Amino acid sequence: MKRILLQLFLSVCLLSLSARNADNADNRTGTLSSRLDTLIKYQLPSGSNVAISVYDLTAGKPLYSYQADKLSRPASTMKLLTTITALSRPEAGEPFRTEVWYQGTIERDTLQGNMYVIGGYDPEFDEEALDSLVAAVARFPFSVIKGKVYGDVSMKDSLYWGSGWLWDDTPYSFQPYLSPLMLNKGVVKVTATPGERGESARLECTPASSYYTLTNKTRSRTPSAGRFRVSRDWLVNGNNITVTGNVDARRTGTVNIFSSQDFFMHTFMERLQARGIRCIPAVDAEVSYLFDEFRQDSLSVRMASYETSVQDVVKQLMKESDNLNAEAMLCRLGVQSSGKKRVSAEDGLSAIRMLIKKLGHDPDRYNLADGCGLSNYNYISPELLVSFLRYAYSRTDVFQKLYKALPIGGVDGTLEFRMKKGTLSHKNVHAKTGSFTAINCLAGYLKARNGHEIAFAIMNQNVLSGKEARAFQDAVCDEVIR
Repeated sequence: MKRILLQLFLSVCLLSLSARNADNADNRTGTLSSRLDTLIKYQLPSGSNVAISVYDLTAGKPLYSYQADKLSRPASTMKLLTTITALSRPEAGEPFRTEVWYQGTIERDTLQGNMYVIGGYDPEFDEEALDSLVAAVARFPFSVIKGKVYGDVSMKDSLYWGSGWLWDDTPYSFQPYLSPLMLNKGVVKVTATPGERGESARLECTPASSYYTLTNKTRSRTPSAGRFRVSRDWLVNGNNITVTGNVDARRTGTVNIFSSQDFFMHTFMERLQARGIRCIPAVDAEVSYLFDEFRQDSLSVRMASYETSVQDVVKQLMKESDNLNAEAMLCRLGVQSSGKKRVSAEDGLSAIRMLIKKLGHDPDRYNLADGCGLSNYNYISPELLVSFLRYAYSRTDVFQKLYKALPIGGVDGTLEFRMKKGTLSHKNVHAKTGSFTAINCLAGYLKARNGHEIAFAIMNQNVLSGKEARAFQDAVCDEVIR
């Protein structure tokens, strides 16, 4: 009898303890909800609004939701949808590739035929990569091309900007002219070094090319000359780079170049000539290169190839919020998902919509306009962002590539100067930022104090103070971690 009573007593105690633990868990969740509600009430920037979704990946349950289905402009957090969709493809590991081929024969120091430079939309293709292609071509036994040199940009349509991009964001480097042939992201970097007071500063441009011209209106150590500035005659699609203002120390500036594909091919031809290779074009040719699609035949020979890994592209895309890299991923996604040779942005966006549907959402509830988030036409929700983050987390192959590319709070990328040492978010947040005028978003992963992995999305809208929006988001992350 005593044994039976003891068993009953222990059972009652265990049930009581279990109920107490459940209550404590509910209280913790409730406490988080109340803390976040308080943040929204008292720290949300005046006149703005926000939508938030928080999901516990370890426990497999939602933690917090505030207008989570509210449509918002994502800015650069749109890059998460593009990248996660692209990385989920079976061909995701294929590198970005730029190739040089010829069609014809080589006879006594002369290539009797045509040369093709085939663009693979490599957004990380730089001056070093260009020189490696030229060096590979120069190793072939000819110094004369008796034919034509073509650039093949048939991978995508001729639209060089995304839908909804702002026309007056040119000539900024964050809005390049998109093409399957990109050199140095279609951007020229100008470095100015001061001389004697009142004299013009010394300017150095990279990549070096005669495709653009340079006008130096700088003054060394002369404050009255005004702010240092690099621009070009962009209103007429010109490529005369003008550098103005005071240079009191080493200064750098960047400017995009009109027609990335021409910038690439013009510079490629110059580098060939510097290697002693000259082209004898047809009599009616007015330029040293043309554009046409390469069609491989029995006389086709691959001369050179340059590859960039997907991980390198994704790292730059996420860490530095690189718009070109995102658009390159979108274009390649379109090629892989549609099987077509020439694609548009819509082909890549269709693939994202298919994944949206697969994750249980209605694609028609959202508006997707580009791959990088520059467009004001994009409208998605925190709920959708978290669904994509959850999907990535469930796919080890996707998650590993994505997670190590995300900016780390207080450490690197676009989060380097946020979430400083001493805050709970320091090193515990791996997330993508997104901002332009009146929009500020943050979405990604964080690790809570209890060791749980959390996916979250915070989308601030109508907030002119980016500083206030970022402080609010950092405070939300701290509370979730707590």
